[in-house]
Amino acid sequence: MNYQKQLDQILSTINNTIQKDNKKPTLLLHAGCAPCSSYVLEYLSSFFDITIYYYNPNIYPKAEYSRRLQELIDFLPRFKRAIDTAVQLIQADYDPKEYFINTGTIDNIQLQNEPEKGERCRRCYFFRMKKAYQYALEHHFDWFTTTLSISPFKDAEKINTIGKQLEQENGPKFLTSDFKKKNGFKRSLELSSEYGLYRQTYCGCLYSYKSRQEYDKTIGSSQLPNDK
Repeated sequence: MNYQKQLDQILSTINNTIQKDNKKPTLLLHAGCAPCSSYVLEYLSSFFDITIYYYNPNIYPKAEYSRRLQELIDFLPRFKRAIDTAVQLIQADYDPKEYFINTGTIDNIQLQNEPEKGERCRRCYFFRMKKAYQYALEHHFDWFTTTLSISPFKDAEKINTIGKQLEQENGPKFLTSDFKKKNGFKRSLELSSEYGLYRQTYCGCLYSYKSRQEYDKTIGSSQLPNDK
């Protein structure tokens, strides 16, 4: 499925509507960090009034969660596109138990040992995107989406399938995306360098954290890029 082509078509339609009505629709953007938000904000802010929804109880440990959140808080007032379009930030609660309950990993060794893009990750996408959708529905947003697809380590097909599943009649529409396309991931690296953003070296959960530690021991962390 060419999600980027679908997105291009959606944005073209929205742009025509903006030109006609002189009003942008609202978008709730689930995000996990400043680097992934940077390009997506740059890309979409011409088409939407954007509110970022930071809901990531998967992130381990709490110090890492707080560091990623603070980096996003500090970045937005420095990013001209976010300032010019008055991007808002909503901080949801941080309760790691929600991650373990919703992914069912505690008693499932197979899920714990999966590489990224597997069933554990799909479950993690789902419960975070569901929470974002519920917020978007309750607060009458026109659209919702997530920055997750900007990472080469995330499964865009799973993300977009979940997004369409969450849609309800008369609720916010899911914005199809594969933000890594059109050099989106490359642009996020450039913006991270320009603004001196902290780029984490693992996805976020306890299991990706442990996997990265083992990888570092085997390969040597000096050879590894900050690529998440």
